[in-house]
Amino acid sequence: MKHIVSPQWLVDRLYDDHVRIIDCRFYLGNPSRGINEYIHDHIPCAFYFDLEKDLSGPVQTHGGRHPLPPFNEFVAKLSAAGIDEKTTVVAYDDQDGAMAARFWWLLRYLGHSHVYVLDGGYTKWKEAGYPTTEEIVTVEERTFVPVYQPSLLATVEDVRQAVEQATAVLIDSREHKRYLGVEEPIDRVAGHIPSAKNMFWKDSLTAAGYWKQPREQEKRFASIPKQERIIVYCGSGVTACPNVLALLEAGYTNVQLYVGSWSDWISYREHPIATGEN
Repeated sequence: MKHIVSPQWLVDRLYDDHVRIIDCRFYLGNPSRGINEYIHDHIPCAFYFDLEKDLSGPVQTHGGRHPLPPFNEFVAKLSAAGIDEKTTVVAYDDQDGAMAARFWWLLRYLGHSHVYVLDGGYTKWKEAGYPTTEEIVTVEERTFVPVYQPSLLATVEDVRQAVEQATAVLIDSREHKRYLGVEEPIDRVAGHIPSAKNMFWKDSLTAAGYWKQPREQEKRFASIPKQERIIVYCGSGVTACPNVLALLEAGYTNVQLYVGSWSDWISYREHPIATGEN
């Protein structure tokens, strides 16, 4: 797999100064739980990045519930964690890879290609008996220089064009009930963006909680031709990231994230909303 590393791969490089480990555990509805769990125990040498404080920016009228972070601040945090262009970065969480994939996507957007998600997350790491610690590591600061990759990002205008002119395939990564508009536990409006296909992000994983192999990911997306432009969204631009990763694993190359996602789409009163199956 190109974007995922095994626990064994990481344990073999645990104290390599060219490798940085990022703990992304975060629980929606209980925002302090992730940092508290990190303080209690984590993978040795791991730094903590918070979804809402580090991987997202302030919520505004438009932009969704987890807009992009202020990149000057995010880049400063990466530098403080000792990350530069030569550093290999591995992110993990305990939420089936959703938060780690958000971090992975952000680094790719900043032009850093040596970034991976840990297969199985923290749960599988502990189950395997690999080392954990309470120690908070300190490292020498490095200089992270961003090289932005705007082609990885879909704007709301891109999504409007996809709806109106079929310029891209839209993938809705949320649970089927939310896609259908049967229930909506978070956002104020239920339904989905017209023309979007529903492909639940957790189908990227096996029943055991590991990432599916590339051939299995290909089967998931078999209805979409490889040459298509794909725009992926979810509720707020977090759980779409595992689907972006899975699409790349499956061999798709023109894949964009709509960061604002459903929570941004419904912030425009004029936008059409679909319910039920397309």
